[in-house]
Amino acid sequence: MGKILVLNCGSSSIKYKLFDELLKPLVSGLVERIGEDANLVHKKQGKKLEKKIKSKNHGEGICALLEMLEDPQWGAIDSPDEITIVGHRVVHGGDLKNPVLATEENVAKVEEFVPLAPLHNPNNLAGIREAKKCMPNAKHVMVFDTAFHSTMPEKAFTYAVPFEYREKYSIRRYGFHGTSHKFVSEEAAKLLGKEAPNLVTCHLGAGASVCAVKAGKSVDTSMGMTPLEGLMMGSRCGDLDAEIIHYLVDAHGFKLDEVYDELNKKSGLLGVSGVSVDVRPIEAKANEGNEQCKLALDLFAYRVAKYVGAYAVAIGGLDALVFTAGIGESDDLLRKKICDYLGILGIELDDAKNKAAFKKLGEIQSSASSVKVFVIPTNEELEIAREAVKVANGG
Repeated sequence: MGKILVLNCGSSSIKYKLFDELLKPLVSGLVERIGEDANLVHKKQGKKLEKKIKSKNHGEGICALLEMLEDPQWGAIDSPDEITIVGHRVVHGGDLKNPVLATEENVAKVEEFVPLAPLHNPNNLAGIREAKKCMPNAKHVMVFDTAFHSTMPEKAFTYAVPFEYREKYSIRRYGFHGTSHKFVSEEAAKLLGKEAPNLVTCHLGAGASVCAVKAGKSVDTSMGMTPLEGLMMGSRCGDLDAEIIHYLVDAHGFKLDEVYDELNKKSGLLGVSGVSVDVRPIEAKANEGNEQCKLALDLFAYRVAKYVGAYAVAIGGLDALVFTAGIGESDDLLRKKICDYLGILGIELDDAKNKAAFKKLGEIQSSASSVKVFVIPTNEELEIAREAVKVANGG
């Protein structure tokens, strides 16, 4: 087996990470501002190189990163032919429950679900097509954000709408952030010394979701048919009375597309605080006495805590609570605000340990806590690489 490349293609960016055959990371980077004044940020052994590149589209972006991978000083390969497996992050897998080879048939299936993830899937698919042109001899594998949640039971993934909608229109809950929830749940199992623990994992970032993991498998998660459902997020509203949409359109003259845009891009932390999608400036303003910012933080923590409590019930008790992603790994204030609600579950934090666990692995509960609380940095690229190797090797 040769090298494994992981690609995560967004609307104007490509994140990449190259692994050797033992899944040891070699180099990583980001092509950003595709279609504009493109830039490439490349990292190797703790050193960083940044340079301007020409990249009008994803194809040119992939060519640019492959050139960097071949660079005598900064790269890790002599030729793209050394890359034998490419793992692609795809947000919505629809009815495809597990990672699969990116055959024309499978790509066409994923394309059918573009309407359910219009901000993500088209860019993911564009990256797959261009990467296959650049690396035609490699095995390309699609790894879905939805895959880990394919073990949810009917009672968790079914909406209470006319039943035929599920088959006719694929209206059901799918869940997202699956690669992250899977990675941290596996890491938590190792820390607990327990093969199949009961966990609630909290992926808290600009996009945020909570997952109920029972005996090592996802049995419920806060995001639904699309990433809009569930927690309050950076700019997404999360759970909402559906009648609000009709009310804004019918009573106040909004267009449906305008409401969609408001709920996805102008709500959440940004909408409530009026300041930012980023919790850091919100916390700074809250400390200065800004009441909207205080409310935004309180609302975020309260809604996370509600889901944790509900999921503790769903899985019949907790072995551990896990925090990960941007906010989960770095914001001790919000971790504390969330856990302050959870004393009824036997959760109590150690303030010093909580503050010390900044973007690194940490066990942050107090000695009086009956439930372990972990901060586990996520590694979605490694999880994608693992899954891609399994599929490429026929697993």
